[in-house]
Amino acid sequence: MSVTPGFTSDEIREFVREYYRQPYGTRGAWLTEQRFTDRQFRRWRKIMLAGDLDRGLVPRDHSDMSIRDGVAVLAKEHVRQISQQEAQIAGLQARIVELEGTNEALGKAIGLLHKMSEQEPDATPTTSSHAGS
Repeated sequence: MSVTPGFTSDEIREFVREYYRQPYGTRGAWLTEQRFTDRQFRRWRKIMLAGDLDRGLVPRDHSDMSIRDGVAVLAKEHVRQISQQEAQIAGLQARIVELEGTNEALGKAIGLLHKMSEQEPDATPTTSSHAGS
């Protein structure tokens, strides 16, 4: 049984983030407006903040997390995401440099081919010597 029926892990992460972005005193009202139950959300929050949402692992500790703990976990997750994105950006930048080098080499090769074709003599036109019989 999935811990996230009907929702992707990314959607649940965004729900939890949105919950913590709500001003103090408005979170309960925000929860009642959502298309999931308060109980589902508490479980998702616990899994996200102390478990492993992608693999559906629920933490063994059944105590409620404080807001401070939740915000700290969200901050750690944010730092992790930033480092992943920075690594991805570095990889993409390296690929861009590689492709620019390839593009430059191809441009030079095309230029050399144009120069070589300019230096070759024109092909002699062939005429058909077969007249009607």
